[in-house]
Amino acid sequence: MQEIVGKALTVRELLKGVKYSIDYYQREYKWQTKQIQELVDDLTGKFLEGYEPGHARAEVAKYPHYFLGSIIISKKDNDRYIVDGQQRLTSLTLLITLLRRLQVGITQPVSVDELIVSEKYGKKSFNLHVDDPDRTRCMEALYAAQPFDPADCSESVRNLYGRFQDLEEYFPSELRTEALSYFVDWLTEKVHLVEITAYSDDDAYTIFETMNDRGLSLSPTDMLKGYLLTNIADATARAQADTRWRARIRELADAGKDVEPDFFKAWLRSQYATKIRERKKGAQPEDFERIGTEFHRWLRSASQAIGLQDSDQYVRFIERDFDFYSRWYLRLVDASRGPVDGLEHVMYNADHGFTLQNMLLLAPLTPGDDQTVARRKVRLVARFVDILLAWRLWNFRSIAYSTLQYAMFLVMREIRGLDVGQLGERLYEVLMRESETFASNDRLRVHQQNRYALHRMLARLTDYVETRSGLPSRYTDYVNAGKVRYEVEHIWADHPERYADEFGHPTDFAEHRNRVGGLLLLPKSFNASYGDDPYDEKLPHYNAQNLLARSLVPQCYEHNPGFLQFIQDSGLPFHPHPKFTKADLEERCDLYRRIAEQVWDPNDLLRKADF
Repeated sequence: MQEIVGKALTVRELLKGVKYSIDYYQREYKWQTKQIQELVDDLTGKFLEGYEPGHARAEVAKYPHYFLGSIIISKKDNDRYIVDGQQRLTSLTLLITLLRRLQVGITQPVSVDELIVSEKYGKKSFNLHVDDPDRTRCMEALYAAQPFDPADCSESVRNLYGRFQDLEEYFPSELRTEALSYFVDWLTEKVHLVEITAYSDDDAYTIFETMNDRGLSLSPTDMLKGYLLTNIADATARAQADTRWRARIRELADAGKDVEPDFFKAWLRSQYATKIRERKKGAQPEDFERIGTEFHRWLRSASQAIGLQDSDQYVRFIERDFDFYSRWYLRLVDASRGPVDGLEHVMYNADHGFTLQNMLLLAPLTPGDDQTVARRKVRLVARFVDILLAWRLWNFRSIAYSTLQYAMFLVMREIRGLDVGQLGERLYEVLMRESETFASNDRLRVHQQNRYALHRMLARLTDYVETRSGLPSRYTDYVNAGKVRYEVEHIWADHPERYADEFGHPTDFAEHRNRVGGLLLLPKSFNASYGDDPYDEKLPHYNAQNLLARSLVPQCYEHNPGFLQFIQDSGLPFHPHPKFTKADLEERCDLYRRIAEQVWDPNDLLRKADF
């Protein structure tokens, strides 16, 4: 083995003007929403341990350091190839790109351009280089804050674009104003990585294998099991508990990566977390955070407080509690991935990437609940989350983990162990404390940051109209990326000159064009064929689309008994629109709002989960 060099570098030292290449066989970017959420939460949480409003910028030098891990580099002919660490560096580059955007217009921005791109002979290129034209186009669009459609790109590029949308969604609002430049200073100067450099591929991969394969480290789950079993005195009971534990852990592992540790975090938080760290200087992790990072250590220290005091209680903890909550967690995993009859709202919430859901769903469950009672509780909580998310999204509010974590922690404590009747009433009370509902915003519109969420909401509105009219549900068709992919499309083509008599300026037209009443979910092929046509030419073609689109067409109101009965029963103001003027748009906006009020009706919570 040749020379190996290891250096601890700040983010600025690591990325400023330095080129990293990724070989073709390693260029896939695979991070998902969960990893981005954890990155944002870890970084912002550590930053807020030091930050206080009113600090001078120089105080950032005294804030706590953060270690982001190591990367392994193979250096060949002065070119640096990433052997390990591509996911982390790519995600870090995306975060810095977002911070560059957020700093536009603020006083004293922190320059981060050289951490993303460098210039040579008048030509700019990205410091993290992958020989993939689609990835380059995506990064160029993100860097320049321009639109980009990843639909026809590789999964890696779709992930890249999707994780940037996650960062926009999950980066905390409280760090986007006065604290922003402080956070950028801290990220670039106080966050460290270790760069390990080898001078041949063989040496680099030997280092990688040594760091990742040598030894069989015990996982937190292994250590938790060892502690619990050690405290069971009877050998037969201990063996039975071990058998049950092993079988269920296999099921959790088979359900997917990270399902096992995520279960323990959700279960223990849902039943036992009583405190959460305040977001202020010097705030120490409480049991909520400790369960999230070291649940095995937390349980050992909290065993007396949660009722583990003798051998029989340890047996019960595995044979009853662990068995019950893990069984329900696996059901929730299944329900989050596809429609399960009666638990559809679990999937709807998961579609929005709401990762706080499972701890809330487990909170009211008790091991004494039979399947019917537990299922009704899950339905109520999932319905509550569904309504809350819809209200927030309708009002341009964030549903990010960092934004809602504290509020959902309080709800979790409030509903812990409640019976069905109490649960519905309590969740209804929580919703009634919300100040913003569908009536709070009559200017909902699509923009770059909410297009994904609005797609899901339009799918719900469309599916509601169709199923209440007697048609089968097609929600999964509307949200899945299959051969016939549905997209958010405008009723008005982007031709302000056609509407000059109603709009004095193109920007006024654009604002109205993007409003929710002027949007439909249509196959991508439809927009390619007819999207640029005038409304009166497109109108007949809407009659072959979903029922919400067809409702624009006069023929939809003829020989359509299911739809006509739905209109009568619901009282919704449907009517055809032979023309689509500004007044028609306003009417459709009002119609969509009224449909939404029926789709997301908080009174459902008082109907004992019979909705």
